[in-house]
Amino acid sequence: MLDEVYAVVKAAEMDGAGHGEDRWQNVMFYKDDVPNVEVGVLAAGRFSGAGNVISSALPGGVTAAATHRGPYTGLDLTHRVIRDWCATHGRQLAGPRWEIYGHWREDPRELEAEVHYLLS
Repeated sequence: MLDEVYAVVKAAEMDGAGHGEDRWQNVMFYKDDVPNVEVGVLAAGRFSGAGNVISSALPGGVTAAATHRGPYTGLDLTHRVIRDWCATHGRQLAGPRWEIYGHWREDPRELEAEVHYLLS
């Protein structure tokens, strides 16, 4: 899926919002618990989509967030920690949540991803 996204974004000559050796940071946006998911990249601005690739935006508002460090196989624990924190502190989840992946590293211990849950 990301290959198609990268092809459209590159063709539009979009500047990436990322830094370092990669131009863009990958994003997984879970709209709900079905899950309806959008796969994309952070870009500096809007662009006209093509084919299955559309311009989209993450929702605004207050989030509960944590940075996951290490292999992506442990992302479920980071999600659980955020949900548990919200329950303990009386914060209501609105439904949408997303992961913003740091730049690729060969060593899984150096991988990072930001996990965000939109709050009601």
